Amino acid sequence: MDRRSFLEQGAAYALALTEPWRGRLVAQEAPIEYGAPTPLPIPEPHFPDRLHLFLWRNWELANTDRLAQVLGTTPEKVLEMGASMGLPKKIDLSEDHLRRIYITVIRQNWHILPDAQLMELLGWNSEEYEYHLKEDDFLWAKLGMVKPKCERLLYSPPSPEVNRRAAEIKELIRNTLGVTLDEPGEPALAFIARLSSTEITSQCDLSSKGQENEVDLTAGWMILKSPPISGTVLALVKDFQAYMSTAMGSDIKLAADSGPNSRRFQVEINPSVSATSGSFELEVSADSIRVVGQDVQGVREALLYIQGQMETRGGPYLAHDKVFRNTRLDPRYVYSYFALYGDPLMNEKIDPFPDGLLDKLNRAGVNGVWLQAVLRNLAPSKSFSEFGAGCETRLENLRKLAGRAASHGVKIYLYLNEPRSMSAEFFARHPEIKGTHDPGDSHFFTMCTSTPEVREWLAESLAYVFSNVPGLGGIFCITASENLTNCFSHGHPEFCPRCSKLDGSNVVAQLIRTFRNGVRRTSQAADIIAWDWGWGNDWIREAADPAKVIPQLPGDVALLSVSEWAKRIDRGGHQAQVGEYSISVVGPGPRALRNWSYARRRGLKRLAKVQWSCTWEISAVPYIPVPNLVVEHCENLIKQGIEGLMASWTVGGYPSPNFEAAKRYSFSPLPSSGGEVLREVALRRYGNAAAPQILEAWKTFSEAFVQYPMEGGDVVYHVPTQHGPANLLRLQPTGYKAAMMLFPYDDYEHWAGSYPVEIAESQFQKMAAMWKEGLRMFRAALGRVPQQKTAQAQIDFGIAETCYLHFQSVANQIRFYRLRQQWLTTQGEARRKLGLQMAQIAERETELAVRLYRNARRDSAIGYEASNQYYYRPLDLVEKILNCHEVRNQISAELVRQT
Repeated sequence: MDRRSFLEQGAAYALALTEPWRGRLVAQEAPIEYGAPTPLPIPEPHFPDRLHLFLWRNWELANTDRLAQVLGTTPEKVLEMGASMGLPKKIDLSEDHLRRIYITVIRQNWHILPDAQLMELLGWNSEEYEYHLKEDDFLWAKLGMVKPKCERLLYSPPSPEVNRRAAEIKELIRNTLGVTLDEPGEPALAFIARLSSTEITSQCDLSSKGQENEVDLTAGWMILKSPPISGTVLALVKDFQAYMSTAMGSDIKLAADSGPNSRRFQVEINPSVSATSGSFELEVSADSIRVVGQDVQGVREALLYIQGQMETRGGPYLAHDKVFRNTRLDPRYVYSYFALYGDPLMNEKIDPFPDGLLDKLNRAGVNGVWLQAVLRNLAPSKSFSEFGAGCETRLENLRKLAGRAASHGVKIYLYLNEPRSMSAEFFARHPEIKGTHDPGDSHFFTMCTSTPEVREWLAESLAYVFSNVPGLGGIFCITASENLTNCFSHGHPEFCPRCSKLDGSNVVAQLIRTFRNGVRRTSQAADIIAWDWGWGNDWIREAADPAKVIPQLPGDVALLSVSEWAKRIDRGGHQAQVGEYSISVVGPGPRALRNWSYARRRGLKRLAKVQWSCTWEISAVPYIPVPNLVVEHCENLIKQGIEGLMASWTVGGYPSPNFEAAKRYSFSPLPSSGGEVLREVALRRYGNAAAPQILEAWKTFSEAFVQYPMEGGDVVYHVPTQHGPANLLRLQPTGYKAAMMLFPYDDYEHWAGSYPVEIAESQFQKMAAMWKEGLRMFRAALGRVPQQKTAQAQIDFGIAETCYLHFQSVANQIRFYRLRQQWLTTQGEARRKLGLQMAQIAERETELAVRLYRNARRDSAIGYEASNQYYYRPLDLVEKILNCHEVRNQISAELVRQT
């Protein structure tokens, strides 16, 4: 699927959801395509019946009383059935837990429950159900835009045969996993508490000693209050003092003067240090340390720099040195690793950016975070009385969030994809602003931005938001693709009486100017960032030509472009072009270079859209440990004079060592080499003894990852790199087409995109083999990591191993289905040999599932991504063991019959 095809399907799903719920799907021919009539669900013969399948898949996703309610039975019967299959002890889930896994619940039950029971399981009504399918980041498309026809499921006492099958399941999983199955591990979503914690831990390596050219801050130092420090600076100094005490075991005092026998630690602000916020000077001598920040953020960066230097040395030691850092890249903003994508500002209890996460992101070089903004929900309107419900609650929560973020040196950015389309009922009241619609959709229409009324509403709404939340960092906007917004956003202005006669580039430029003018009514400092997403004829025809739009933008608007897009690559002898976010392909590519050149001529600030932690290449891990590729990308961007970064979409907001490496390029002077940057990160994270092997592992992982068969969404949206060993093997074709992210099914030819399937298989196999060698190096380094860094090193190793398990599993699965294609049409001895090979692959998949189960139990972040929630839970990997056993049994039974 290329980007245009996905957008066309997105239009189809928007249409589908406007139809009556039961009649929303349009019939198409087999095999099962998007929009097919409710087909039969996929059978799961590794379970005795659908009742046991339901309980298994929801054991870690719903509470016992809710499961009993849905089935029309008692909690005791639910627990009894779970025990009959050998399931581990049932854990109660909190309300916060349940609201963070609803997408996983929907996915797990899509082939089990009818809509009514699925809503009952979720505790939703039909309006909530349809709202989430439509508004939750293309959820309906991710589910394949087809709902299998499932009959109502009710409890009935198991027959003796069903009980026998359940006992076999219990025996199989107990024999395979042993006592591991009963070890609770880390509870689901526990990583949120881990990332939210502000607890300071010891960073001292007891074997580390200060060197001759270093000062020792263990004792005898005074942080001076003179020149006078107060407010935020004083808070930063006190936080630093607490860090020194707990992390470094240092007894450093805060006093008005240093006294006769004390050494001086002085902090001050001097704007003449630099013209850019966040810059600082640091001078360290035997009896004096002087920190001079350009502003408060400069002081913060200086103190973080000192902490990083001490963590690299394993103790409270600093080299005698004079350091100057001038901010080079600003802003540097990302999305939360675990925010709910829908409407987080409406519920104060669902905090998308807790203090601990903000602190960790800022330490990793981030100074901005972003949230989706729907303007009709954030501001009242004089012209449209329908708008503004709940806006005061949302703005109050946004104000609090902006204030807390500022205390960590982080600004809040709002993502605009406006104006959102409205229903036909809305336009019956406002016919004068009715614009275009997607082909075939007579239910939703644009609020035409070529009308003064709509532009004034946009401007007044933005002015209202920025006047009520003056601390906001700014906005960034998408004006082509995604939701239906302006009349050119989906490339079909022909249905609008005004825009059908206009040039799309002029309309888009006018819209961006409207955004800018609205913000500027109440904020002169906020950033206005125009993203070129969807511009040009590569996606949305009849829309925005960058060569025409960019010259029309005001001088205080910045241009954002995805760095790596349109870059040509050769992977395994196959030529491809990048059309999605990629870390395996190091940018910039020709599209960004071209559009940045237009911006340079116009005098606009140029920003790069990049991904530092992970991408859809594999999003089931917090980050992909390939910092060498990140450093190479940073060096390339600096050569192009890029001035700021958006470093994640909804995927990729984890504060990883990749971010730590990229941070060094946010300041000048630049490092002497990428190797210097990587070595410093490795020393700080793993200690002096382990660093050399870690560096070799990173190098090997990076060399392996450039084998990824990358192109656009056709591969990464469908290939099971998000699911790895959790994706079940199918001995018979399901007929289902791979859906975006959530359901790879067995549609292996679709997984490969434009790549021949044998090349896709070969590339994943090659990547896995190389990655395995890097794992060996990483494993060898673990024994050399100092005690205080061991826990983090174990987490990082588990992440690296999970990448390997996913890559190897994809190679296995493609091979399995290529063999299956022959097996289905072959007889006799040839079929027997093919069956044996398939059984061997099922055995290897079992081994991978066991390894991944242990990782997923140890680290609750494994298998999670913010906008898709959990791709799998540990019990899904145990189900894969059952699935592979069933596949082998069926093949064995056929071989017996043949004999």
